[in-house]
Amino acid sequence: MVTAIVGANWGDEGKGKITDMLSEESDIVVRFQGGSNAGHTIVNDYGKFVLHILPSGVFSDHTTSIIGNGVALNVPDLFREMNEIVERGVPQPKILVSDRAQIVMPYHILFDQYEEERLAGKSFGSTKSGIAPFYSDKYAKIGVQVAELFDEEALREKLENICVQKNVLLEHLYHKPTIDVDEIMNTLKEYRKMVEPYVCDVSHYLDQARKEGKRILLEGQLGSLKDPDHGIYPMVTSSSTLAAYGAVGAGIPPYEIKRIVTVVKAYSSAVGAGEFVSEIFGDEADELRRRGGDGGEFGATTGRPRRMGWFDAVASRYGCRIQGATEAVLTVLDVLGYLDEIPICVGYEIDGKVTKEFPTTAGLKKAKPVYEVLPGWKEEIRGITEYEKLPENCRRYIEFIEKELGVPVKMVSNGPGRSEIIHR
Repeated sequence: MVTAIVGANWGDEGKGKITDMLSEESDIVVRFQGGSNAGHTIVNDYGKFVLHILPSGVFSDHTTSIIGNGVALNVPDLFREMNEIVERGVPQPKILVSDRAQIVMPYHILFDQYEEERLAGKSFGSTKSGIAPFYSDKYAKIGVQVAELFDEEALREKLENICVQKNVLLEHLYHKPTIDVDEIMNTLKEYRKMVEPYVCDVSHYLDQARKEGKRILLEGQLGSLKDPDHGIYPMVTSSSTLAAYGAVGAGIPPYEIKRIVTVVKAYSSAVGAGEFVSEIFGDEADELRRRGGDGGEFGATTGRPRRMGWFDAVASRYGCRIQGATEAVLTVLDVLGYLDEIPICVGYEIDGKVTKEFPTTAGLKKAKPVYEVLPGWKEEIRGITEYEKLPENCRRYIEFIEKELGVPVKMVSNGPGRSEIIHR
């Protein structure tokens, strides 16, 4: 059985907690895309953690955590995170790294910083983790796969050609110091030493695991609206954030993904630039940001204050559809308990017409939110474990969202802790 867990919105939906929870009933957890550019915040018996590249299954000692071939592998980040969690009392996780995963090179991070600097006010709001340059190189066929670390001669030859190309840009476009083959080779030898014990033919490993009936969980990063094909292009990430890509990024057949758990937030938030129709500002946004998440709505990777908005049914329904959601999880519902009434964006007005379909970016730029207002429940719901015990207005809010999504809301998260969840 293969389950994918993915986000319906701009990322930040609370997938880390749900992955941590679902990993209890999984044998293998696979990260299948993205890199260290987004974080999953997890609160469990060991404490509060922010993971960037480690799969969120590392807290379950019976699971194997895998870095799939679709991941942008920042080797020092992976081992730094592994050491940090072990130092805090988490048992040494069982990790495997795909021999086909590609490596985030030190120059990818530099190029990311230089390009954002060059674009200044017109930048894409990158986390400067090297992700766009990494995926650009991957598809330009000048990336370095983990397997290539083990043939020094071929690797040096490849790097010599890469340096010629990169140094022209460094010198003439960015006016920055050039890069040196020997230095990069030395870095990659260090990476090889670190990663060698974990390298595996992951696709073959997962094929065997499936035949043995093992339970596999595919963990995505960010959400539908950050997908380069189906999101708010160009303010998107550089790898596909969709469950469908889980088959590619892990190396399994697409027909094996039977369950797609799509995480939806009870209100909206986004880090970085891009269209955001239900965005709110000023005191209203500050109040929601301060109360939101566990300790406020600030980017898990960047620390940047997240942009805040009301629940966007148009974007979330689209996000669930494009993921192929078989069920939805509604998170951070407890945060909204302070409100007398809660607006939900149920349509977009574009050029005087109201639509319920999510448009391309050109349409989004002109869209104004159409709201329906629901009464708040004005009480604390943390600690409630049975759906029937939720206040009536709270249940109405959930059921309204469920109807708008057209997908069953199977779980409701009402606090950051692993056990603060209501199963429906």
